[in-house]
Amino acid sequence: MKRPDGVWITALVLGWFFDFLFWKHAPGISFAIFVVLCLAGGFLSLGLQGARPAWRALLLLPPLLFFAATTFWRLEPMTVFLAVALTLLLMGILAVTVRGGGWLRYGPADYLVRFLALIGSMLARPIVFLATREADAEASLTDRKAGAHKTRKQAGAVVGGLLIALPILAIFASLLASADMIFADWLKDFATFFHLEKLPEYLLRGVLIVSVAYLLAGVFLHAIQKSSEEKRIGAERPLVPPFLGFIQATVVLGSVVALFTVFVVIQFQYFFGGQANIHEAGYTYAEYARRGFGELVTVAFFSLVLFLGLSSMVRREGKTQRWVFSGLGMAMVVLVGVILVSAFQRLLLYEAAYGFSRLRIYTHVFMIWLGIILAAVAMLDMLQRQRQAALTFLLAALGFAASLSLLNVDGFIVRQNLERAAAGQGLDVAYLASLSDDAVPALVEAFQSEDLPPLTRDAAGAVLVCRLQVASTRREADWRAFHLSRWQAERLLTPLLDDLKAYQVLDDNWPVRVITPASVLYKCSTSYSD
Repeated sequence: MKRPDGVWITALVLGWFFDFLFWKHAPGISFAIFVVLCLAGGFLSLGLQGARPAWRALLLLPPLLFFAATTFWRLEPMTVFLAVALTLLLMGILAVTVRGGGWLRYGPADYLVRFLALIGSMLARPIVFLATREADAEASLTDRKAGAHKTRKQAGAVVGGLLIALPILAIFASLLASADMIFADWLKDFATFFHLEKLPEYLLRGVLIVSVAYLLAGVFLHAIQKSSEEKRIGAERPLVPPFLGFIQATVVLGSVVALFTVFVVIQFQYFFGGQANIHEAGYTYAEYARRGFGELVTVAFFSLVLFLGLSSMVRREGKTQRWVFSGLGMAMVVLVGVILVSAFQRLLLYEAAYGFSRLRIYTHVFMIWLGIILAAVAMLDMLQRQRQAALTFLLAALGFAASLSLLNVDGFIVRQNLERAAAGQGLDVAYLASLSDDAVPALVEAFQSEDLPPLTRDAAGAVLVCRLQVASTRREADWRAFHLSRWQAERLLTPLLDDLKAYQVLDDNWPVRVITPASVLYKCSTSYSD
């Protein structure tokens, strides 16, 4: 394979693009553009070496590009955070497996070791590459002209001398400027002409460009030189041989199954059985429903951890023991599924009483994907393909983040809470006003709807007025800060500005308050934390 000398040029160009896209610019379309440029630079560097990416590695591109695009499609904080995190994660997986394509068969240890190796390459491989390049240059000096080598050394000495001289000149120039006003004016004009007042900023940006280029060069070099290694850790023999006896493991798992069975029976008798049974136990239906869904989700999560741990530790000899253990695992999954349904219903009733919020929506979606993971892990254990658990977790994480993105969390909250308000429930206008611009299309739709009661439409207009006062949807002028959600919010709100003038804004003290045309007073801020 050729020496990847062009990697440094590609990395430096990408470092400059990083500075150009992000320096003093609000996040927007810039992240997605930079991701695409990095992918193009990586594949270009690979192609220049005559290497081709594995087709399995290319399967990472659709979800990677989807999550990169999500960052300028959604503004809801958790959705954006997960989109950025998973974009970087998928780029890392692509870097460590681009030539081998073995990520579909990796276990947890494979991911851990390869990511540690990638981090090591980002920190050390560029230095090693430059050192070997210099050694090769020294070894071939006999085939070069001595004059050319001398010229290069002299040029390097000049650059080094300038780097040493610049701070010394700066100190003496400042002292001379203090001593002579005419020289000070001349020095000021000189600095203005060459924009030397921005020299510290330029130096900082230069360091940033070189740092980004250095790290990217390490990633590209790792992808070129190390991503074809496909030896999987523990494929032939487990890292930690099973040490727990079958009887002990089945006692533990069987005890948990028995406990869960008792709990599920009570759930059917009291919770699923209706309000009458709960009232007989001394609780109101609302009290029983609103308690415990967090604890139930925690039980489901640790049930997954317990089953994974036992599955990796237990010694199973023969088909009978394997089927007994897998059967207990499947029974636990079914029971945990019922527990998750109970938690899901409790949360629905909690939302019916208090309304929808981001945290409650996260919990809803998380419970669904947790149930999918539990079922998949139990099935993998039954098929003796426990190594695929890592892939299951990765796909579930991608599914969870994609669900939030496609759902539009803030828009969903607006629609559900306005429906509650139309049914006579209370409406937290201040909380809706605190949501991101993702909520604006649903608010505008409600404000213009003829199907909602007038007071609910009035409240939707109050939310829009509060947003204009507290969380302006002004769009950045620079194209690098362009965001589809902000653009859509501004486009939808502009035609409504005349209609919203019917609302009276009281901003004489904090918080800002809004009086609707129906003479209802709303506050534009909230202490809401859930």
